[in-house]
Amino acid sequence: MSMIVIGGVYAPQAQAAPLLTQGSTGGDVWDLQFRLSTLGYYQMPLDGVYGSHTASAVSRFQKDYGLTPDGVAGSATWRSLKKYTLNQQEMDMMARVIYSEARGEPYTGQVAVGAVVMNRIQSEQFPDSIRDVVFQPGAFTAVDDGQYWLTPDRTAYQAAYDAVRGWDPTGEALYYFNPVTATSKWIWTRPQTLQIGRHIFAK
Repeated sequence: MSMIVIGGVYAPQAQAAPLLTQGSTGGDVWDLQFRLSTLGYYQMPLDGVYGSHTASAVSRFQKDYGLTPDGVAGSATWRSLKKYTLNQQEMDMMARVIYSEARGEPYTGQVAVGAVVMNRIQSEQFPDSIRDVVFQPGAFTAVDDGQYWLTPDRTAYQAAYDAVRGWDPTGEALYYFNPVTATSKWIWTRPQTLQIGRHIFAK
């Protein structure tokens, strides 16, 4: 079992979703539809019913991500979905990171912080879930000082969606820092990609 954070409390979450096919129903299907909707593959109401529209959306996702386009959400499809998408609770976590780390930054800079989170999830150098990325010791100042628990605004959620949809203004950066306040000498050794607002992004 892995854990998710809900309101500051760790709660158990199943590690792998079950095999889903046409006719499946329930919360796992709703989760699947939400992830596909975020990426623009599923454009119908989220209803928790694995019908033909869901199967078609799964097939398109599979084709674009190099999977067998059979319209069945099996283990390989779920692995890819969890690497490139977030569920609703994870989207809340992303918005919290963006708001606490980058509120007041230009919108592109807020998306960029979200892109760094997604890049870390997809990188072999970091954990493969947003919870583990966000709560990795020392990874985010806002987690260490408690600002992470502030309530995100609508802009932070929009930036989260844009980052999950694949907008990466950073050039695949894995780090960012404020050059005025950074105390780590190591961070200056990372290859820098660009600066947006007050943050320098680096690989």
